[in-house]
Amino acid sequence: MKKIFKITFLGIVIGLGMTACNTSLDLAPISSISDANYWKTADQFDAFVSGIHSRLRSHNANIQALGEMRSDIFGTEANSASTFTGEATQGLERMWQHTLDLDNSGVSNFGGFYTNIVQLNLLISKLNTTNIVSTTNKNYYLGIAYGMRAYYYFHLYRTWGSVVIQTEPVLSIDIANLAKEASPESAVMDLIKSDIDKSIASFGSDYSFRNNKGYWSKAASLMLKAEVSLWNSQRGGGVADATTALNALNEIRTNIPTLTLLPSFSNVFASNNKGNNEIIFAIRYVLNEASMGFVSSSFVPQTGLIANFYDLNGSRQFNVNTDNWSGLLRAPVRIATFKKFDEADTRRLSSIQPAFEKRSTGFELVGCFTNKFQGEQNAGSRVYTNDYPIYRFADLLLLTAEAKILLGQDPSAEINQVRARAFGANYVASKYGFPNQARDKDPKNAILDERLFEFIFEGKRWYDLRRFGNSYVFANTTLSSNEAYKVLWPIDRNSLTNNRSLVQMAGYPSF
Repeated sequence: MKKIFKITFLGIVIGLGMTACNTSLDLAPISSISDANYWKTADQFDAFVSGIHSRLRSHNANIQALGEMRSDIFGTEANSASTFTGEATQGLERMWQHTLDLDNSGVSNFGGFYTNIVQLNLLISKLNTTNIVSTTNKNYYLGIAYGMRAYYYFHLYRTWGSVVIQTEPVLSIDIANLAKEASPESAVMDLIKSDIDKSIASFGSDYSFRNNKGYWSKAASLMLKAEVSLWNSQRGGGVADATTALNALNEIRTNIPTLTLLPSFSNVFASNNKGNNEIIFAIRYVLNEASMGFVSSSFVPQTGLIANFYDLNGSRQFNVNTDNWSGLLRAPVRIATFKKFDEADTRRLSSIQPAFEKRSTGFELVGCFTNKFQGEQNAGSRVYTNDYPIYRFADLLLLTAEAKILLGQDPSAEINQVRARAFGANYVASKYGFPNQARDKDPKNAILDERLFEFIFEGKRWYDLRRFGNSYVFANTTLSSNEAYKVLWPIDRNSLTNNRSLVQMAGYPSF
């Protein structure tokens, strides 16, 4: 079987081609030019680095799905098989109902992540054997490659636990010998930590951002290190891992003093405010280049249907000109999720759009949908060109607070910075500040709630619950302790068919 390596240029951004055959792990990069004819100039390395970020963008939908679709954010209301607008959920409900199986796996083919992992492997190999890239760029690109590979494997680890480790570049492949067993969780975690350390070492003292924070950076690797360390701390690593996390976060604050919370929460996500002082790393979207298609395909309603409903207080009916979401509402936000927010919290309406139905007795709240990424208007249409944050300063603050709690330190300063921004002019420390809210009696619950309010639709909630432990998963979702095996996702049938060395996740019916 012939395998080649494809590079497609889209302006200054390249999209690296998908593998020509349908394998479960996509272990070979493909192309319309041979590998031997590439890697001849520094510009080609630059283009390849652009390409791996372009491919990361193609994985955004799965990053969001794995990070929160099984949490307590989305779902239809009780006794309803469809959304409040009447649109069908079309199988997405299996994620929040935890009824996944090998034929309805929610996310298949391991998220498609291996298609970029093999490109990162190739980039690492070529950078380590080239002399045509400047030392500065070579080190920065190695920092990107190791950091992004660790980021992908951390998604795989939190979703399936034991997964196939592939770190060598693969330029050709014999389909008959494709089978490769999954490595144990401990080995996957060892790789993640090793890659993070290699990334940080490669960046050295370079804390700069590139492509307006649309490229992976040392700060992104330090954020990942903190996140991984807190995961391990919550799961037996204790003080040592919590200390590692806190040190990584403090290193960012010390060396990048320009990072800060923006005064306005909603302005963090504005399509005309990319790479702002709160962003650490974001997946980049640009008008006429790429938009967040997964938003319109599942998370916002059809314009004609939402026009039958009213806004927050019932004073204004949605209209087809300004409320032109032009989507398909497959995953509505639960009314119960919306009601968790304090009415004085600006994140409430900046993140969630409620919809009311006019009835003889008044206006009744009948549903909600995502409102965080509103895109921009272009020639009468809405285009979802907001950047999608992976890490931002609010995350740094709340991870710092989490580390402090695990270390027996006071998390008030960090939590209250986030809350003060959220409540704005309505903020009263004695009422809203930590530890003065009822939820603050349990500091871990306080952190989890704050992260829910702050990061809804940024792909973090399910991972947050998982990091804090199964008891938090069971307390906040419909998943019960009787089905604890379901905290990991099933492997889809196609992946099991194409790699017979893989074994279905424990607890799910065998393949």
